[in-house]
Amino acid sequence: MANALKIISNLLSYPTKELIDAGPELHAALASDTVTGEREKAWLGALIDDLCGRDIYDAEERYVLLFDRTRAVSLHLFEHVHGESRDRGQAMVDLATMYQARGFEVDASELPDYLPLFLEYLSTQPQEEVCNLLGQTLHIISAVRQRLQKRESVYAGAFLALEVIADTKPDLEAVAQILEEPEDDPTDLGALDKIWEEEAVTFGGGADNTSCGPDRLRTQIRAAQRPAPRPELNGGH
Repeated sequence: MANALKIISNLLSYPTKELIDAGPELHAALASDTVTGEREKAWLGALIDDLCGRDIYDAEERYVLLFDRTRAVSLHLFEHVHGESRDRGQAMVDLATMYQARGFEVDASELPDYLPLFLEYLSTQPQEEVCNLLGQTLHIISAVRQRLQKRESVYAGAFLALEVIADTKPDLEAVAQILEEPEDDPTDLGALDKIWEEEAVTFGGGADNTSCGPDRLRTQIRAAQRPAPRPELNGGH
């Protein structure tokens, strides 16, 4: 399971030449995973082949259009349940504190609710914790997966695999609530700019008035020293 989570984390990260060149190593790591089923391996194998068979610039462009310019399939988990509200900022502080309490180092240039980072953390945890935390995010993962399937994206396979690994069922009401949100058009840059301008986020639950930028919200997240609370990843559902 740890191998599969690390592989999915890498596959959902911004494409690099190193990743694209690592196709054989990714396939070998997937084959060596004794927990992941053949169906999940087939989904992930298809994504590896698709991604590693692309030109780096093509892979980067597709990723940006799909994940960075489209909130509907954003890889930032809390964006789907908190949007750009103060609640999201506090939830991220709690999640970052949990990472820190368990000795998991987080680069301050990335937000703690970024799915590849979250999966990298889970790959270091026991199965019970993996299932627990994946279960709390499963309504988000399921909703994003459905939207990716609607777009006929090969990335949907990674989310299908996560749903199987979670070994539980999502809250269907919470899934439906996310899917009720309108999907944005990644090619309509004017509309997207207007949305970002209107909805700035304050990170840290009102600690200051610093706003974060649109596509890659940046902040320092590791200052908290208090004992780690268990973050509410399911938006209250």
